[in-house]
Amino acid sequence: MLETLKNAVRIKDIRNKLIFTFCMMVVIRMGCQLPVPGVNRSYFQQWFAQNSNDAFNFFSAFTGGSFEKMSIFALSITPYITSSIIMQLMTIAIPALEEMHKDGEDGRKKIAAITRYVTVALALIESVAMTVGFGNSGLIPDMNFLKGLTVVVTLTAGSTVLMWLGERITERGVGNGISIVLMINILSSIPADINGLFEMFVKGKTLAHGLLAALIILAVIVVTIVLVIILNDAIRKIPVQYAKKMQGRKMVGGQSTFIPLKVNTAGVIPVIFASSLMSIPNMIVAFTGANVGTGIGGTLIGMLSQNNWFNFNHPLYSVGLLLYIVLNVFFAYFYTSITFNPIEVADNMKKQGGFIPGIRPGKPTQEYLEKVLNYLVFIGVAGLIIVVIIPIFFNGVFGAQVSFGGTSIIIIVGVILETLKQIESQMLVRNYKGFLSN
Repeated sequence: MLETLKNAVRIKDIRNKLIFTFCMMVVIRMGCQLPVPGVNRSYFQQWFAQNSNDAFNFFSAFTGGSFEKMSIFALSITPYITSSIIMQLMTIAIPALEEMHKDGEDGRKKIAAITRYVTVALALIESVAMTVGFGNSGLIPDMNFLKGLTVVVTLTAGSTVLMWLGERITERGVGNGISIVLMINILSSIPADINGLFEMFVKGKTLAHGLLAALIILAVIVVTIVLVIILNDAIRKIPVQYAKKMQGRKMVGGQSTFIPLKVNTAGVIPVIFASSLMSIPNMIVAFTGANVGTGIGGTLIGMLSQNNWFNFNHPLYSVGLLLYIVLNVFFAYFYTSITFNPIEVADNMKKQGGFIPGIRPGKPTQEYLEKVLNYLVFIGVAGLIIVVIIPIFFNGVFGAQVSFGGTSIIIIVGVILETLKQIESQMLVRNYKGFLSN
């Protein structure tokens, strides 16, 4: 990794892209400190501390603390991520969008434009909901229509600006703009979390006790990162052989290639979907101020909170972990089914004269791909669940409350690896151009 960055800095074009990306990251972090007009930030932080749970911690980590500080970037890039997921689903469900997706670069540009409009609409809806909810709770002093409109416009504009900055990083920076925006927000909260772990487990302890605690914390972080790297890079190569055929007077074809199927086919999407779905009841209770009590309602809400899992004082709450695992498995298979179509792949291979050695073209190839894919999805989601549960386990057993967890680490490591691959590919393209120009 360091060697790649060292070589990249030596190349002027890529160095300029790195500098541009860094400047945009600085702008993003500055925007996360600017308050929304008309909002009492100290009162809002008090409210956040009183209602702090994994639902809000999850959202706060994704916004880089902007939500907790109620800054102009409080909505962060989440409306764009939601919009992108919606468009992916709609591309499968709506034939017109599917045709647009297959229509090359022009079609993808049209879908990107629609995604932007949906992002603005989602940001507007979310900002209105937050303004009304917080206004009714008294978190916006002297609430009136003009002040509410100002907050809505500011939050919507902030999310739109973040989307624009992300696209500029993609075009003029190192690429992966939206992912880099999300990554820098998550990274911003890690120093405070590390300091919190130090204060809780190391500071004030004996030398042996503190050293052991520090080594355990470091080992957990390193093991989690290594597992994420393995999970991110693991692929299953399906060999494909193309038959030879006459084209004019020449014999063409006959080459061998492979279909790379990622083990973690759905990426971090299942975790985000499952966590978001389970956090909705907690967020509703916090926003409405409803008193669920200690009865069945309170127990059910407690089960949905990750902070209560692996808590030996309340073992019943850990039942929610089973629901979390089921949701992860469901979303992993569901998302993979809409992003990879074995029927289409098998048909394209048959049209191009390709086949998997030992498997007949057509339906047998489709069934083989489905079998392999189901096997990979199960392994991938099992690894994903292990990575995510490791921090949750230590949070529950030792009370190590941190805003970053397995989901955040998966995103950070994935974005870093993908960005490095893009930098390497840009360096490779530049070398090819230099070779051709000579």
